[in-house]
Order: sequence, then structure tokens, then C-alpha cells
Amino acid sequence: MIVYGINPVLEALRAGRVKEVRVTDGASRAAQRNVASGSGRKINDRLQQVLDLAAEHGVRVRHVQPELLERESNRGVHQGVVADVAPVESYSVEELVRGAKGAPLLVVLDGIEDPHNLGAILRTADAAGVDGIVMQSRRSAALGGAAAKASAGAVAHVKIAEVVNIARAIDELKELGVWTVGLAGEAPTTYDAIDFTLPTACVLGAEGSGLRRLVREHCDRLASIPMQGHVGSLNVSVAAGITLFEAVRQRRTR
Repeated sequence: MIVYGINPVLEALRAGRVKEVRVTDGASRAAQRNVASGSGRKINDRLQQVLDLAAEHGVRVRHVQPELLERESNRGVHQGVVADVAPVESYSVEELVRGAKGAPLLVVLDGIEDPHNLGAILRTADAAGVDGIVMQSRRSAALGGAAAKASAGAVAHVKIAEVVNIARAIDELKELGVWTVGLAGEAPTTYDAIDFTLPTACVLGAEGSGLRRLVREHCDRLASIPMQGHVGSLNVSVAAGITLFEAVRQRRTR
């Protein structure tokens, strides 16, 4: 698996998942000059952190032509560095629940197909301290470079359970004592009326179409985010952030 960009590579190094780092000759020389001269350009200082951390962990650094990074990153914003990393560790739904430090707080993704949305949700989930994410192994965005880049490296830290069937995963969560709350725009109950201090899984639907009918029917409750303007819905990653930090607020208040 390839990740690219300074933050994703740094976080993958910190998580001990990197097999090899590849940087462009020009970028690595500029970083070294910058540190030596104390000029303080942030991107080069950060790239030097990648080189230093790779050396600390005994990870091979290979200097390559820029064209290779362009191909490996699929012309994404690689900032002069890509890394070959071990696949994300896979967990079961039960392991996510049993591994929670307190009342479990999970996110279930029903067919999120945009890797940038997936990455943004991972970043928010990490910031909110969720205990894990459940996502479908098919018909959803891959946990590759684009998602890793959008997550700012959070993909290296968030626990993920990939499942074949989301509706069955929701039933498994219920059996494990976790309440499932699906976000749906037409739901009469608002998200801030939900008791998130209980073991909870927030279920988020695909961009545009929302939750599938079967998934919606399997949720314990449906909740909406009130809209005051002219646009009828929010980006799924924004909806995730609003809901998860309401859960954080309630749990901190308790």
C-alpha cells in the first residue's frame, strides 16, 4: 500500500508500518540545506522530520526521480515523499467493541465511495477519540493514498473493521450492547436529542443517496441535523464531525 504526503508518511512511520520511504533528490537536499541554514521553511523542516524518523526506525530511504512519485501518487499532492506501508491492521466488530476504554463510540460507514470523504471521516474520528470504524469491504472507497492523504495520517491510527454486510454488522453491534443511530435528513429526532453517553455507533450513508433502506431499517434510531439555510444536506464528513463532537460534548459533561 502506498501513502503520500508528509503528514501521512510521518504518521505511518510513528505507527511502525513503513517498509520504505521514497523522496526526490531535490526535496531531500533542500530539506537538509534548510535545517543547516535555519531558514525555517515549514515544508522542508517537516520533510527533514520524515528523514530523521525513518533513520530512527531503521527504515530505508530511497532517492528517486520526481516522475516516479507522480506515478505512485497518481499525481496527488505528494510533497516530495511517498512510502510503501504495511496494510492497515484489520479488526473484527467484536474486537472494536471489547477494546473500547469506556462506553464504545463507533462509526459505521454505509458505502462511502469518495476517498477524500473517507479520509476526512477518519481524521475526524481520530480527533473525537472513536473506538473504531466499521466499513464495507466492497463498494466503498479504498484505504489507499488518497484517503490517507485526506486523513492527514489518521488512517495509521484508527482501528477499522471491514465487513461484507453492513446490516449484519449493525445486528452484531446490537448483540454486543451498542445502540445504532443512523443519520437521515428526514428523521424527526435531532442528533442533539440522542443520548451519546450510551454505547453508540453512528451510521453514515453514502454521498447523495444516504443510508440504504435495509441499513436504515436495522438501526435502532434515526436522527437528523437541522438545516437552517437553502441547501438541504451536508457533506457526509461534516455530518460525521457534528455528530461525533456532540457525543464528545455529552461525554465530557457527564
